[in-house]
Amino acid sequence: MPLVGFAVFKKSRASPAPMPGDATRVLGSMGNYVFTTNALIEAVSRDAEDTASRHDVGGNIVPWLVEKGLAGVYDFTQQAVPGEGTQECGYWRDVGTIDAYFEASMALVAPVPEFNLYNSRWPILSWHFHHPPAKFVHRDDGSQSYMLDSLVCGGAIVAGGAVRRAILSPGVHIHDGALVEDAVLFDNVVVEPGAVVRRAIVDKNVRVPRGFHLSAVSPDVPRGFTMSAGGVLVVGKGDTVG
Repeated sequence: MPLVGFAVFKKSRASPAPMPGDATRVLGSMGNYVFTTNALIEAVSRDAEDTASRHDVGGNIVPWLVEKGLAGVYDFTQQAVPGEGTQECGYWRDVGTIDAYFEASMALVAPVPEFNLYNSRWPILSWHFHHPPAKFVHRDDGSQSYMLDSLVCGGAIVAGGAVRRAILSPGVHIHDGALVEDAVLFDNVVVEPGAVVRRAIVDKNVRVPRGFHLSAVSPDVPRGFTMSAGGVLVVGKGDTVG
């Protein structure tokens, strides 16, 4: 039997139908679907023959399964996380926009985050590359590395720079005198000496040149970069800065 994931949200629009028994809330699809092989083959095959269908999982296939009484739902609000209290019960974040993704990322670096990445009884299982440990270096000229409220992955090096409320992915290199604040840096981003990255999401393999100010309020920001409605600057993978 297919299992369809739903979350419960506070009602914010007039159009959605209220949740049975609670007019202040609505049910919203979380986009997590678990099928048996036979059920999925049957649903997809039937949908492929339907010329009126948009062939959308959430818009056509799942509603058909619900109509036929073949779908069940999982009440995510009642999910208990081993090793955690009620704080993480029903934790869910929609990161479908730049601002939502940025806010969820910044919430992870809080001193006491709502979602605990360090719970050994509820690990996040994924493929990890073999990187050396993160390294923090004090320069010979006396400049010191500084990090506060941040997550730093293996292979990252902070060599005399300052990092505050940031996520540094593998291979990131922060040089002396650089400042990274309220930012998410993906793999192999290099922030050269004296450069500033603030309130930004920087994708892989980007080099921020010496002394450059990369932020939503900086006059240095080139045209063509994406700026979210909430004022978060986004630099694409391999883009040239400066």
